[in-house]
Amino acid sequence: MKTKQLTITAIFTALTIVFAQIILPLSFTPVPLSLSLLPVYLSGAILPKRYAVYSQLVYLLTGVAGLPVFAGFKGGPGVLFGPTGGFLIAYPIMAFLTAWILELLKKKTVLCCVPAMLAALAACYLCGSLFYVFVGHVSWVKSLSVTVFPFVLFDLIKVAASALLAPAINKSLIKAKLIQSV
Repeated sequence: MKTKQLTITAIFTALTIVFAQIILPLSFTPVPLSLSLLPVYLSGAILPKRYAVYSQLVYLLTGVAGLPVFAGFKGGPGVLFGPTGGFLIAYPIMAFLTAWILELLKKKTVLCCVPAMLAALAACYLCGSLFYVFVGHVSWVKSLSVTVFPFVLFDLIKVAASALLAPAINKSLIKAKLIQSV
């Protein structure tokens, strides 16, 4: 089972890389609208905690090593220490929180995925906005106004989409014997 688990973990790393490139830059903020949170949520909803975290750590390490995996085909440590670094650093935390909460709830239904993913989103907003306070030399209110508030609706749609997709993907992967049921 270890080879299957590592393969699925690598697939979530690859999905994060691909979805990170689907962006819409906004003129009023250094943070683009991105679909990268979808695979982060899904990794937590599908993989065991440790593998969910691994999938996102590999994504970060790949980017820090200089490969152009971050939004806009950027790479290198400068991205991680730039205005969006706090959000990127939050990815493994988000994957862990989603997996951990679903483990506590002992179900991976839509209704269980929503609070797990909302908790992960809160961690993302907290890490990202606080990091931007230091990098951007702005107040937390200013940081929230450019790094969180413009994205709430779009991010809630991503939570809803991920919460709807996760149970179906889990069911399919279990049926294919690629993962074990919880």
